[in-house]
Amino acid sequence: MIHLEHYGPLPRQVLAEAIANLWLAGRRTWLSLLGLVVGSGSIIALLNIGNSAQAEALRSFQAMGTDMLVVSFPPSGKTSRTPTTTLDPATLRNALPHLIDIAPVSLYSTRLRRSAIEVDSALLGTTGDLAAALDLQMRDGRFLSVFDRRETFAVVGAEVARQLSEQGRPLRPGDQLPIEGYLFDVIGIAARQPNNPLLPLDINHSIVIPVHSLRRLFSEPKIDSLIIRIAPDADPHAMAQALKVRLRALLRGRDVEVRIPQQLLDGLKRQAATFSRLLAGLGGIVLLVAGVGVMNVMLMNLAERRREIGLRLALGARPRDIRDAFLCEALCMSLLGALLGAVLGSLVALIFSHLAGWSLHLAPEALLLGIGSSLLTGLFFGLHPALKASRLQPVEALRDD
Repeated sequence: MIHLEHYGPLPRQVLAEAIANLWLAGRRTWLSLLGLVVGSGSIIALLNIGNSAQAEALRSFQAMGTDMLVVSFPPSGKTSRTPTTTLDPATLRNALPHLIDIAPVSLYSTRLRRSAIEVDSALLGTTGDLAAALDLQMRDGRFLSVFDRRETFAVVGAEVARQLSEQGRPLRPGDQLPIEGYLFDVIGIAARQPNNPLLPLDINHSIVIPVHSLRRLFSEPKIDSLIIRIAPDADPHAMAQALKVRLRALLRGRDVEVRIPQQLLDGLKRQAATFSRLLAGLGGIVLLVAGVGVMNVMLMNLAERRREIGLRLALGARPRDIRDAFLCEALCMSLLGALLGAVLGSLVALIFSHLAGWSLHLAPEALLLGIGSSLLTGLFFGLHPALKASRLQPVEALRDD
């Protein structure tokens, strides 16, 4: 008795034949392949870009720490702001010992002039606690101190200082700037600070003066917000609630909002997760269109090779051999599209992150999802042509012209 160890073509023969058939298909194969490359590349690029954006935003929030509270006073009735005289940081610190640094912030706008240069700038009234609360770094000179309460001293933000500097004559400590009719001595130039969406101010585009000096410029200066740094061992949520109750009592029921970074971090993570799912869905739609292209290519190949398939069946090929050959072609096309898409998607994510000034953070699931979805697309849309080819009758196939 003769025992056949293997009947039908070997796997390597099936693979070689599939590659040869795809190569012979020429332009049709490349057009279908392009759709797969764009689809899988889109998923990988979009997920990696979304992951990098999320990591950059989280880094920005975490850099400022979770021990910060930002208090704002929404307008209520006729009063749009809180008078400076009704908020004493020392009183709040005595009532709530876990409040380490308390910086009142009053925001106005002003126009600065130096020689022939004019610059529109935010005018920020505050105290020396702001530097500690925000961990501000100085490029030159110093920040405000407790001894500068009523002095005409000013600290200039990095961008404002750049705009006011002339060629060969940069703005530096010791210079004087007219602000709303008063001459202020520049005592420091702040280093450039990273953008912080939690804060109601931008130091880079501001000129900072003592909050009590605002009375020289405006008849009734008001406080817009408080920036507070709490003790490391304090619970931010509990401190936010206690601070809100205390401020409402001091301000006779005035509406008070207290924000903490952790709340924004949680919201940011939920938003990033939703955004990633949306991006993956968009890439999936592109892959769906590419899958239809794969099926069309396979059906056209089937129409052109009916006589070949009939001859193979007549010579003893099994229907499963025909099915496997067509499925192998679809999977080879999908695998090549997935690999090229992975390279393209990773390059797009790298270039986008570089242009945005971010560090590239690869999403662990991006590569797996991009390549896996491309292979599944090829398998799903290649199955129908493969089954249709395997069900051909040899006599009918050989009879075709």
